Amino acid sequence: MSIFYVIGGAALLIFAGDALVRGAISLALRAGLSIALVSLTVVAFGTSAPELVISVQAALEGAPDIALGNVVGSNVANVLLVLGAPALLAPIVTRDDGEVLRNYLFMVGASILLLALAWYGIIGRIAGIVMLALLAGFLMNAYGRSVGSGVVDDEIDPDSAAMPTARMAALLGFGLIGLPIGAHFLIEGAREIAASIGISEAAIGLTLVALGTSLPELAASLAAAWRGRMEVALGNVIGSNLLNILAILGITALVSPIPVSNSFAVLDIPIMLATTLFLLPYLVTGKAIGRKSGIMLVLFYCVFVVLVVAGN
Repeated sequence: MSIFYVIGGAALLIFAGDALVRGAISLALRAGLSIALVSLTVVAFGTSAPELVISVQAALEGAPDIALGNVVGSNVANVLLVLGAPALLAPIVTRDDGEVLRNYLFMVGASILLLALAWYGIIGRIAGIVMLALLAGFLMNAYGRSVGSGVVDDEIDPDSAAMPTARMAALLGFGLIGLPIGAHFLIEGAREIAASIGISEAAIGLTLVALGTSLPELAASLAAAWRGRMEVALGNVIGSNLLNILAILGITALVSPIPVSNSFAVLDIPIMLATTLFLLPYLVTGKAIGRKSGIMLVLFYCVFVVLVVAGN
């Protein structure tokens, strides 16, 4: 039954997360919020809702390794798999006006902060407050730069504001109810699998759980590649990784401090930082992430999974 819990939980997380995003966008646009603000807040946090619910619930259920592994593993999967797999279909554009590079450097800083906290041994409530304050400053700065830009985010459904109230309420209700239920089944299934095959909860969190919560990003990137719109993929991954560290772990630490096991400090988080830095040459030079790089990224992800399972 464990595998059915995992599959069913992951599926419920994906559908409930999508419903929450769509309902929240409609509510935000009705409230008169700008497209830029909706993109930076409602959509960004909505697409990270599965990671948030998984990490908070795992911490509350006494599984901090799953809570932290979910974030670290998702960030690794986002770079190596969510960018690598679409690059097999179409080159990923990295040249921009400086916005993506600024966000990327902020993400690198957040990754270094996480590594420092791992060496300290615990992500406590004070650290959670600091992480959320950094995120708030980043979002306010990003929103300030976006005001007056005249750029409309065409990833947002233009019909969302006209959504019937009953449908909006149903989507919000399904999302708010479905997310914690899906998270519970995914965590319980993952813990049972870890116990049955003799590997740690950290390894399950870094691989199976993290991949499950990264499926929406992977599906979106593959769809973008199919439509020939890979210019949005890199920015989406950077934003998702940044939110995973500062928002997901920040909120989780406020709810329940996260003790960090030694394997995260010496292996898993350094690997996450290394995969993050792998993107730097592409962003600095403006070179596209092509098919050869995509093959390399996917292979690196396979190696990462083997290292995690063997080392945990």
